[in-house]
Amino acid sequence: MISMVKEVTDETFNDFVSYNDLVVIDCWAAWCGPCVYLSPLVEELSKENADISFGKLDVDKNMKVPMEYGIMSIPTLLYFKGGKLVNKTIGALPKKYLEDALDQLRN
Repeated sequence: MISMVKEVTDETFNDFVSYNDLVVIDCWAAWCGPCVYLSPLVEELSKENADISFGKLDVDKNMKVPMEYGIMSIPTLLYFKGGKLVNKTIGALPKKYLEDALDQLRN
C-alpha cells in the first residue's frame, strides 16, 4: 500500500508546510521505540484525514528543523495551519488524543 505520509527534509520542510493548509509533521528517529510505535498510527490517521497533509522528518538526518522548533524529545508532532505552527504534541500518545488534536487543527 502506498504511504500517505511524505518524507520531509530540512530542504523540503518549508515548501511542504507552506504549500499545504493543514499539516502534521512527525519528528522521529529509527532508534526511538515510541517513534516506531507511533509511526503506523500516523499512517492510519493520514488515511482517515485526507484534508490534512502528513509528513515525517528524521531528526538524525535533519538537524535544522528540530533546532528551529525546539524539539528536545521524540516523537514530536508539529501541527501547522496556513504555514504557522499552532500546536505540538510530544510522546507516543493514544489515537483519541491525536484525533482531538487534528479536530483542533481544523478549527
